[in-house]
Amino acid sequence: MPRAKRGFKARRRRNRVLKLARGYYGARSRTFANAVEQLHNAWVDAYRHRRTKKREFRKLWIARINAGVRAHGLSYSRFISAAKNAGIGLDRKILADLALNDPKGFEAVVQVAKG
Repeated sequence: MPRAKRGFKARRRRNRVLKLARGYYGARSRTFANAVEQLHNAWVDAYRHRRTKKREFRKLWIARINAGVRAHGLSYSRFISAAKNAGIGLDRKILADLALNDPKGFEAVVQVAKG
């Protein structure tokens, strides 16, 4: 009697894993055990980097706002404080975009924040 090799269900599971591992280097994309291990590592990295990406973008926005505000004689921290006191409800993402793409509009926001 031949041994049971689990058949269709196991093949479907292995093929699903190998499909997810396409593009990995060498045996990591071709052998099931290596593909599983590599996929788990990839998922850990993806989870971690989804959070890192948020920090990196916030740092970028702050740097852009700081550069834009210094041209008007303020520091970043003083501008943010003044903007909060003036009731400006724009977040850092929008402020950074203004500083980069619409200097006149950003200057108007700075003037309102200055008082």
